[in-house]
Amino acid sequence: MMIEVNIDSVRISLMTQNRVVVLREIGSQRYLPIWIGAPEADAITLRLQGIHVDRPLTHDLLFNTITTLGADVEYVVVNALKNDIFYAEIVLDMDESEIRIDSRPSDAIALAVRAEAPIYVMEQVMEEAGRIPDADLSPGILFGAPSEENAETEDAGEEDLGAFADFIEGLDLDDLSSE
Repeated sequence: MMIEVNIDSVRISLMTQNRVVVLREIGSQRYLPIWIGAPEADAITLRLQGIHVDRPLTHDLLFNTITTLGADVEYVVVNALKNDIFYAEIVLDMDESEIRIDSRPSDAIALAVRAEAPIYVMEQVMEEAGRIPDADLSPGILFGAPSEENAETEDAGEEDLGAFADFIEGLDLDDLSSE
C-alpha cells in the first residue's frame, strides 16, 4: 500500500551542514526524514519557493526532456529501505503505458515538485523509518543525523533550541570531576 506524503520541510544540520527532506504523511503526524545532498536540497527548495533561474538546472532539464518526449510524471514513490539507504521510483505515463524508473529519493522528489506530481511512500518503508513526535517535542527534535552522526536538524533560518540541544548532547560528562 502507498501512503501519500507532502514535503513538510527541507532542513539543514547546524553542526554538519547535511540536508534532510522531511516528508509528512497527509492527514497524520507521521514524518519520514531522508538525508539528501546539498544540490538536491537546493533544487527542491528553489522550486518550492517559486524561484526561477535563467537556465534550466539538472532536474528542470530532466522534466523538460520527459515532457518533450511526450510522457507525464504520474507520481514518485519511496519504495524501499535497504541497509539504511532509501530507494525510489519515478512513474511515467507515456502513450498509456506505465514506465518505472529507478531513482534516488532526492532526485525523484525534485522532479515531482517540478511536475506537481504526488509523492508516495510504501507502507513498509513508513513503518520502518517513519517517526511520530511526542506531544512534548517539536517536530524539529525528531530528525537526528544518520547513526554515525548525532546532530539535530533545523529549518534554515528558523529560530529553535537545536543548537543548544546539540551542545548538551555533545557534552562528555565523564570529564566532570566532583571537586
